[in-house]
Order: sequence, then C-alpha cells, then structure tokens
Amino acid sequence: MPIDAKVEPNQLTCGRGPDPTLVQSPPGPKPGRNNSWWRRFCNRARRLKRSTQFVIAASFILSLTMSLVGNLVGQRIERAAVQSAAEAGALYMESFLEPFVQDLATTGTISPDSAAAIDQLLQNSSLNRHVASVKIWRPDGTVIYSTDKSTLNRQFPTDEIDEALQGRIVTGLEDLEQDENVFERSLDMPLYEIYAPLREHGTGKVVAVGEFYERADSLEQEIDTVRLQVWAVVGSATLAMLGLLFFVVRRGERIIDQQQIALKQRMVEQAILHARNAQLQRSITSANLEFSRISELTLRRLGADLHDGPAQLLTLILVRIDELAQLRDRLREHGEELDGDALETIRKAGQDALREIRDISRGLALPEIGDLSLEQLLRLLVQRHEQRTGTFVELELEPLPTQASMSLKICLYRFVQEALNNAFLHAGGKGQRVSAHLAKGELVVCVKDAGAGFAQTSTAEEEHGRRRLGLVGMRYRVEALGGTFQIDSRPGAGTQVTARFKLPTTESEAL
Repeated sequence: MPIDAKVEPNQLTCGRGPDPTLVQSPPGPKPGRNNSWWRRFCNRARRLKRSTQFVIAASFILSLTMSLVGNLVGQRIERAAVQSAAEAGALYMESFLEPFVQDLATTGTISPDSAAAIDQLLQNSSLNRHVASVKIWRPDGTVIYSTDKSTLNRQFPTDEIDEALQGRIVTGLEDLEQDENVFERSLDMPLYEIYAPLREHGTGKVVAVGEFYERADSLEQEIDTVRLQVWAVVGSATLAMLGLLFFVVRRGERIIDQQQIALKQRMVEQAILHARNAQLQRSITSANLEFSRISELTLRRLGADLHDGPAQLLTLILVRIDELAQLRDRLREHGEELDGDALETIRKAGQDALREIRDISRGLALPEIGDLSLEQLLRLLVQRHEQRTGTFVELELEPLPTQASMSLKICLYRFVQEALNNAFLHAGGKGQRVSAHLAKGELVVCVKDAGAGFAQTSTAEEEHGRRRLGLVGMRYRVEALGGTFQIDSRPGAGTQVTARFKLPTTESEAL
C-alpha cells in the first residue's frame, strides 16, 4: 500500500497507577486475544506488494465465483444428461411394458402370464445388461409388478408416481434409501431410477406407472468426463483472467512506484529548497541588521566628525573674532576705528553655523539607550524634540515590554525621531502625537500630526524630496527588522505613520 510521508508529533504518554478506590476484576484473557491471528495476518498482508495483495484477493473472489459457476454448470449438465438418458430409456421401456398393462383398465391388475413374460424378457434378452430392476405401479401407489417379489401388492409414497401420472418422465440419480429399494441397494451398483407413464392403447389414458432402475456406470463416467472438461475450461478462464488482471495491476503498481519515487525526490528537493530559502532569509535578516548597525556607526562617525571638525573651526573663528573685537576697542581708545558691523556679522554667522552643526551632531548621535526601557526611550525622545523645537508633543503610552533588543530600540528611536522632524518641518509642530501599545503580540507605534497632509502619489512625493527621503528611510528601517510600515495622509487631514513589530513571546510577556 502507498505510504505517505508524514511528520508525526511526539506525544508523551503519562502512565497512571491503578486507582485504589476501584474494585478490579481478576486477571483473565483479553477480549481481543482470540483475534490476534487475524491481526497478524492483516499486518503481514499489508507488508505485501499491491500486486500480491490483488492476486490473493482476486484469487479468493474468482475461485469462489468460478466454484459456484462450475457447480451450477455441472449440476445443469448432470441433470440434462440424466434427463436425456431417462427420456431415451423411457421410450424404450414404454414400448416394452405397455403391451402387458392393457388389461389394467378392466381388471386393475396384471395377469400371471404377463408377469411371467416380463420376467422371462428381463432374464433372457439384452435388456438385463442395462436394466437392473423393474416395478409397475397402480395410480394408488400399489406395486402390482416388481423384480423383487417381496414388494408386490405393497403401497409406498406416491410423489414421483403422481408426477408420472400427469404424463411427465421423472428421473434422478438416487441414494435408494426408501423402503421400496431394499433389493436395489443389495445390488451394490450405481443406479438411476426412471418413472414413465404407461398408457392404454387407443385412448392414451395413463393406466399405470412403470419404474425401472438402469445402470449408471457409463452415465456417471460420462458426467465426470464432462465435469472435468467444464472445470478445465473454468479453471483456464480463471487463470487467464488472473494473469491478465495481474499484468494490468503490476503495470499500474510500477507506475505508482515510479510516481512515489519521483514524489519523494520532489519532496527532498522541496525540503532542500526550503532549507536554502530559510538560510537565505536568515542571511538577508543578518545583512539588514548589519547594514543597520553600519549605518548607525556611520551616523555616529558623521556626528563626531562634525563636532570635532567644522564645529571646532567655527569655534576658533569665533575666538579670533572676539580677539578682533578687543583689538577694535583698543584702537578706539587711541582714536582709530575698525569696521565693527563686519565683525558683528561674521560673529553672528559663525554662532548660527556652530549652533546648527551642534544640533545636527546631537541628531546623528544616539544617547545612551542600552539601559532604557521602551517607555523611557520614547519619553526621552519626545522630551528632546520639545526642547529642540519648542513645540508640544502629546504622548500616549500603554504598558510596554520592559525588555527589548538593541536593534528594536535603535529602529524605534530613528523612526519616531524622523517622524517628529517631518511633523515639525512640514506641519509646523501642529497636533504632534506619539502613541505606543501592544495588540495581539504586536508592538504598534504611531506618530501623527495635524498639518496640511499630502496626496500619496509619486508626484507629491517627488515635490517634497526631504519628506520622500525620510519616509523611504523609515520604511526601510522598519521592514529591515521584519516589521510593517504604514502611512496614512491626504490633503487637509494631516499625516500618520505607523510601525508594527511582531514581538517574540518572551518580549510580549515581559510587562
């Protein structure tokens, strides 16, 4: 039978001891023990090939069917042969016995001369080589002539006689167990009896029934020969059908085996491809995380370079400008003048540039967030945004996991930071709102503003390059960690960005 490849779950069965409160019956034979041989047979049969199983089942069914057919045909042949022989013998015996029963219509018996003539014919003619015994019956079931003289004038059951009185010939290979057959049993030879109606000349009226027992040696031999021929034909047909069906089933079994082998190969190939896909997925995830880490390091390096490079040079410029201001004051004391407006303009530009570079550096460099929870991280981020921009941010936080990976913290920090920057730049800080909650094992973080909004089309995105670049960066950061990014905005209805992260069970339960 075909075996489907399945992955069975391992189940741990816990044993339980007997309950002392229950009254246990004495040990005895198990109810299914008597059927153990049948189970063993079924288990062995299942391990056989399909073609072998089919041959066994088909042999049993066809043998049973052909046995019934052979027996039915044999019985029909036997009945036909006996009936044919009986009809031939009955015609012969009618012509032989009818002349001796004509006086039955008037006297009701056979004369002694007729009985003696019948005895003489049975002893001296060739008839005795075929006929072993003869009886003549009256319609009331009385024997008026018999080879066995002990049955004369005795009555016996009249079932066959009644049928013969209706003009039919009754015959059969009998066991001769009736009381009337004592003499025939003593002959110790196969016989078949024939009941034939004996008619009155001229009127055709049945006046008596003649019964004679004919030797069945040749008839039984002929029937056995015909039976052997029938069984030979039936057996040959059965073997031919079994051979043909076995060939068809065997061919189908080979096709099924080839398909099973091909299917198993496909399953192995599919498993290999699945493993490769899983490995590639892990590699992609690792690459995304590594890229995120490298990007963060790059941002930190840029922040440090801005702080240590241009910021220091601008600081030096401002210091030198202060020295020039002091020099101007000394020149004034001596009645000389230095262009103060130009110096003041340079000082103001340098101060603005230094402040902007420091703001950029603070934005690129992350604070120490390793020991902060998600709630503390979001509160710190909102607080810094409010201090830097002078705007108000509504913060709505539900209970969040206390433990989270560093990658998730960095991603959330950059996502919310970029969203708030966009809200300040494009919405003027109106209606800024940050919310975070857990929903069915997912961490959901939303940032919303009440600005003018925009149409989510390629044209609108191209018109706002900074916004487009920021949204693409946010989407990439979120999806790099396996999250989903969603933006909802339309003109006049503000903008809302949402990030969803599937948390591991340990993180979602750590509340």
